[in-house]
Amino acid sequence: MNSRTKDKVEGKFHEVKGKAKEVVGKLNDNRKLEINGDVEQIAGKTQEKIGQFKKIIGK
Repeated sequence: MNSRTKDKVEGKFHEVKGKAKEVVGKLNDNRKLEINGDVEQIAGKTQEKIGQFKKIIGK
């Protein structure tokens, strides 16, 4: 698996994992877990964008 595909897949994984943390945090009234989920979603989106950028530059 090339690095751009890996970045896109890992990014999507972190987005899904972050969304799950956010939902569990909301259900359990755990603000820290909810925020942690938000942060992980943002990190996942960023990593996915890096993969898209690598595709554009041909790396």
